[in-house]
Amino acid sequence: MGFEATYADFSVEPSRLANADVRFHGARFAGSHVALSAGGSVALEFEVADPEDVPQVTLTVTALVSKLGSDLGYAPMSVLVQGETVAEDLTVPGGGDLPQDNVFAVPGRLLKPGTNTLEIRSSDKSGSMLWLYRITLDPVWERGRSERARTAEAARDSVFTYDTELRPAHASSARWQAAPRLLFHIDRDERSLPAQLGWRGEDGAESAISFQSAMSDFHGVYRAADGVAYEYRGRLADRRPYSDDTENLTASVLHRFHTEEGWGGSWHTSHELRLLVDDGGASVERVTWRDQRGNSGVVALHPASSEVEVTGVEASDEFDDGGEGADNLLEDRRSKWLTFDETAHLDFTLARPTAVASYSLTSANDFDDRDPRDWTLLGSQDGHAWTPLDTRSGERFPERFQTREFHLRSQARAYRHYRLDITRNAGGTEVQLAQVSFAEAPAGQAFTGYYQRWNEGPIGYRGTPVAAVSSAVPTAPRVASELQAAVASLSETAQALAALAAQLRKH
Repeated sequence: MGFEATYADFSVEPSRLANADVRFHGARFAGSHVALSAGGSVALEFEVADPEDVPQVTLTVTALVSKLGSDLGYAPMSVLVQGETVAEDLTVPGGGDLPQDNVFAVPGRLLKPGTNTLEIRSSDKSGSMLWLYRITLDPVWERGRSERARTAEAARDSVFTYDTELRPAHASSARWQAAPRLLFHIDRDERSLPAQLGWRGEDGAESAISFQSAMSDFHGVYRAADGVAYEYRGRLADRRPYSDDTENLTASVLHRFHTEEGWGGSWHTSHELRLLVDDGGASVERVTWRDQRGNSGVVALHPASSEVEVTGVEASDEFDDGGEGADNLLEDRRSKWLTFDETAHLDFTLARPTAVASYSLTSANDFDDRDPRDWTLLGSQDGHAWTPLDTRSGERFPERFQTREFHLRSQARAYRHYRLDITRNAGGTEVQLAQVSFAEAPAGQAFTGYYQRWNEGPIGYRGTPVAAVSSAVPTAPRVASELQAAVASLSETAQALAALAAQLRKH
């Protein structure tokens, strides 16, 4: 490979650099960019291992010309490689609020083995400032590689805090008033920064905002719970990587979800989603976003399903010849289980040991004298030794296909097997039920929504809460993440040492 991913990101101080060393002349950091005065320059030194492998380089310079009062501004830019001019007095569009990507073809013949120099100059005739946001260089057949590496590195700092302000809608003469800070973190392991974010609180308040590409500020709208609309803006106050301490930054809940994507007629395991939005108001119930790669998603939070999966059931007796076996108890349809005995028991096996908090019985289609009246629910670890958990007597089901829920009066242990021992019916010579289900205590919030990758159609998206783990014992994903960060750090150190060695060789 001719050279590594090469970029200079001036949206933060110190600048983010890869395979690069930067010198400024007549330039200063200005919050989200480097501002060059007339005659100012930025020189970027980068390493090339074998220029013979690189016939041409794609150079992208992201820049903007500052305004001159009501005028568009004027700051022509020149680009030089090894002192040879690639572009001279290029007039970058000015007067706007968004930087422009200026793309150049750099001939491979200008490159040399070792240290190469790229220089961006603002003309001596400039009447306003030239604002540089970032520079990337790539072999022509790998265009975009350095930008992807830059955004991936920037996305490591994915916990954002903004100081915010509000002013009434359609009241441009009104003063901005300080509002609660905004803290958010959205990560589904795609290493891409958000471009837009929207959310709705449980009290009905809603917000929708859009970020400057370097994440330095945002602008949007806020509608309070009473329906009053406001302009909404924020300035970046803090930005840091996600860590185990992130949840300590706020009283709001940081959600972690196991996720699945729905396509091809089934559900498929996807990346873990971490989600935190805290604007000082009520907890959020819906979040929408679009990232800088064009991917978008929507999640609607709701209590996690507490229903327990039952993998099997056996009955002391059943009318299997009539299609009224015990397996019907697990079906979500109007079938039933029937036994020609006045008493019976049903043994259920769960997918995993579970501390059942409640259970539900659904009466069958006919003959209410077949309904259970007295019963005991028991739990077992091995299916042989049983522990009584809940006893009922004199219960009634006034309607057909009526579901009644029964809560255990105390917290039970987790059992794999549960037995419903029916000791009396409502007076008939048979016992029947349409359905039996079990539930555990809700374990947090789940979500339902959709996800849409850039240039693709929307797909189903859903998630269930990640079980909390002790922070004293590192989890496998956490160890893997820390190792990956260590590898990246060592790689950066190696690149820095290689650049230093190259400079020493020159001297």
